[in-house]
Amino acid sequence: MLRFEDPTYLWLLLVIPILAMVRFGVWRQRKKKLQRFGNPVLLKEMMPDVSKYRPTIKFWLLLSAMTILILMIARPQAGTKISHDKRNGIEVIIALDISNSMLAEDVTPSRLEKSKLLIENLVDHFTNDKVGLVVFAGDAFVQLPITSDYVSAKMFLQNIKPSLIATQGTDLARAIELSQNSFMQRDNIGKAIIVITDGEDHEGGALEAAKAAHKKGSNVFILGIGNPKGTPIPDGEGGYMKDNRGQTVMSALNEQMCQQIAQAGSGTYIHVDNTNDAQEKLNAELSKLQSGMTDGVIYSEYSEQFQAFGIILLVLLIVEVILQESKNPKFKNIKLFRRREA
Repeated sequence: MLRFEDPTYLWLLLVIPILAMVRFGVWRQRKKKLQRFGNPVLLKEMMPDVSKYRPTIKFWLLLSAMTILILMIARPQAGTKISHDKRNGIEVIIALDISNSMLAEDVTPSRLEKSKLLIENLVDHFTNDKVGLVVFAGDAFVQLPITSDYVSAKMFLQNIKPSLIATQGTDLARAIELSQNSFMQRDNIGKAIIVITDGEDHEGGALEAAKAAHKKGSNVFILGIGNPKGTPIPDGEGGYMKDNRGQTVMSALNEQMCQQIAQAGSGTYIHVDNTNDAQEKLNAELSKLQSGMTDGVIYSEYSEQFQAFGIILLVLLIVEVILQESKNPKFKNIKLFRRREA
């Protein structure tokens, strides 16, 4: 897997097409000037050593060399150390609510950001476990398939925001069903579905989904985040979201429903606030689950690949230096760039 350690430098690649356009403009102006100077056929006879194609070839060689140089500066790397190992742990699927109500700021800095921080701390606590990530609102999809690569898990976590799902709402049933289907097909291993939500189930069916997941061997934990008394939702423009009647929308944590879903899934309901109590309670509950053997594939090291790019760069520069703009009189009878006559 190829990646760049400093991808910011890749923005310099935008210079390449600009230089190409400038070169094309200069070429057109030069062509017009020559046409005004005299007959092109006559001028060609007067300047037999001038090559029509070599300056262009040299330009593209330099442009290619510049492209390779930019890629080198961005530090290309490839995952070279792949570890296949067996671990004794559990499988965890985290279903994160990313509906607009998760933007409420009754916990610091917001419900969504607090949830992401909680997940990151949870992943840091894992050692031999597998983790997957599901996001949901009015629909649900897998953000990260179950894996033991914790670095990738935290990377995918940073990209989560409400705009990932166009359909607003909170479909807890769909989130639980998709989470259950995301586990590895293994028995004799603890499986936990951790749903982080403000508990506003707009679609229904969450209790049935939790019961079905428990029958298949999973425990459903519900982490309720927010204030049960309700709080307004920021609209991103300094105000708060309003309904069709112009009233400020208030989002309240439905603790009773969260407790019922957790009970149906043979899990635990935990309230998330501005303390670390929820983190500690969740870690304690997960430690009770049965551990089992899991297979892991991890790209744990990346090696620098600039050497390969450096060789290509060197070859391009050598060819550019050797290739002269004018024809060599010693090779005047060798016409590599002459078109074949029909």
